[in-house]
Amino acid sequence: MELKVLVDNNTIIDRYYLGEPGVSYLITEGDTKVLFDVGYSDVFIQNARKMNESLMDVNYVVISHGHNDHTGGLVPLVKLYSEARAEGINCQSPTVVAHPEAFSYKEYSGDEIGSVLDGKKIGKYFDTSLTNKPLWITDKLVFLGEIERTNDFENLDPIGRCEHVDTIFDDYVKDDSALVYKSPQGLVIITGCSHAGICNIIEYAKKVCGDDRVLDVIGGFHLLEPSKVQSEGTLNYFKEQDINNIHPCHCTSLEYKIKLSNSANVMDVGVGLSLNYQ
Repeated sequence: MELKVLVDNNTIIDRYYLGEPGVSYLITEGDTKVLFDVGYSDVFIQNARKMNESLMDVNYVVISHGHNDHTGGLVPLVKLYSEARAEGINCQSPTVVAHPEAFSYKEYSGDEIGSVLDGKKIGKYFDTSLTNKPLWITDKLVFLGEIERTNDFENLDPIGRCEHVDTIFDDYVKDDSALVYKSPQGLVIITGCSHAGICNIIEYAKKVCGDDRVLDVIGGFHLLEPSKVQSEGTLNYFKEQDINNIHPCHCTSLEYKIKLSNSANVMDVGVGLSLNYQ
């Protein structure tokens, strides 16, 4: 499997890519191409072009959760495919994979922070597979669906509010999910923001994949200004794990990258980074 970073808060030095506070990864597993999240804007399209990567051959668009720093690029993606079809340019018809609540209305302090496009609108342009159950995209790559929340230190506070069946509730981001690649050496866990809790995600990935070995974790760890309970619980969890490398980025502060480095090798992430796994 190959993973290329199309969008991150940072960019690789001496490479002239664009960065924004969002996430988008281009993943190739065998003959299957997956776009994981699409950032805020069309930056992921611009960076893909600079990397000589065509997005016309993407088989799946996987959305980690419904916040706008992960879904904002859906509008330019629809435009990209609509224009290609109108011009007779050969392109795939990708399937959008997400939790059923990923495209619900979301707000924070009165401001909308969710996807501009709802599920019905997206369904007019792409096939969709909205599921809260694990979905195997290939024999080795799985979308986890709704993450089981089993510890007592993560996901304790809501992130704004969301709409469900015409009612607004506190949003504990049940739609937050992740991808997992089963490599011969262990699991590669790919996250967006880890609102479900990075430790909950790792444990659920082990359960779904039937493998306790973790080779790498890349993505946002939701560790910007965590509570004392979350901070202590997360750091103690990683101390107990046997994970060699991690790639915390996006919504992970420098402070917590340094603290996590006491338990694992913390690797740098930026637009242009390419990771390869067997």
